[in-house]
Amino acid sequence: MTGPVGLGIVGSGFVAEFYLRALAEVRDHEVVALAARSPERGRELAGRFGVRDVVASVEELVALADVDIVVVAVPQDAHLDAVTAAAAAGKAVICTKPLGRSGAEAAACLAAVTAAGVWHGYAETAVFSPAVMHAKAMVDAGGIGRVLTVRAREAHGSPHKHAREIARMGGGPLRGLGCHGVAVGRWFLEGATPVEAFAWGDRLDRDDVDSEDNAVLLMRFDDGRVAQVEAGWTHRPGLDNRREIHGSDGWLGVDETGPGALAAFAGQELGYVGEKAGSTRGWLRPVLDEPRTYGYHGQFAHFIESFRAGVAPRQTLADGVIDNAVIDAAYRSMTTGRWEPIDLSGLTAPPAEIATDAYHRPAEREAR
Repeated sequence: MTGPVGLGIVGSGFVAEFYLRALAEVRDHEVVALAARSPERGRELAGRFGVRDVVASVEELVALADVDIVVVAVPQDAHLDAVTAAAAAGKAVICTKPLGRSGAEAAACLAAVTAAGVWHGYAETAVFSPAVMHAKAMVDAGGIGRVLTVRAREAHGSPHKHAREIARMGGGPLRGLGCHGVAVGRWFLEGATPVEAFAWGDRLDRDDVDSEDNAVLLMRFDDGRVAQVEAGWTHRPGLDNRREIHGSDGWLGVDETGPGALAAFAGQELGYVGEKAGSTRGWLRPVLDEPRTYGYHGQFAHFIESFRAGVAPRQTLADGVIDNAVIDAAYRSMTTGRWEPIDLSGLTAPPAEIATDAYHRPAEREAR
């Protein structure tokens, strides 16, 4: 391509705003339109970020001639329809995580872009975080020897409203947050294939969800190595993103939301402090430049560069299929109490029907 890449964003909520904040500092593109269910919200967001058009539907967005890539930034229950519409219109696709509410739904997304022959990228921010990418470069340089195990944690105490609806989420925090840890584990254990999962999950505290509110997953690979993923919705202080990479000759630790360059005591309410902040008053450690810290800048710079070069990006919808298949197996394990095989057939064959029944509903207890 000689001109800027034209982006059309599906959505005008939290994720879309983070995307626009990052894209404001990424080169070689233009966001030409937003598809917004709420016209007022869409116009307000478009006005702040200089987006030319606001349309009412995905169908209108994909019909715009100057939209090269459709960026799906809505909850996962709307991913399949948006990805299918974009692919049918011959548009490239970037879809946020998790790709679907189940491995089968994710596989249907992959089947749509594969059948249409369009370029596609999976917006899994965790592996584009500057700290995680630097850690990976150190691993690739041989700094800690051979990676043996990986531990990845993501937790907070403020899930979005749609995330609390199990039918829309496809599970609980293991689906919505654990997908990051699965992706990180797979990236650092590169070259190996996840083959089985063992997991625990339960609703320990929250009375506003039907899914688990905490989960731990062990993901075993075909060469015997293991990644551990922790996810939860009961971490009251705010967002907790940590990753550990253990090697035969060293260790790496990443703490994206830990102590940073700014510490503060706010005697009055501050309003927005950071994503999922547990408090907006008192002792605070804001995360500086959140979109960059979490990987939004890195992923879009990589996607646009890859699209312009006509090459596949580092994360495609196939990665979303694998991550969802791992989590499906984990939810089965929560029910059976056994190691469960990871079904990767969705990488090569679209499902006969879309199943979103991998949800985990913890058994009710007499007292919580």
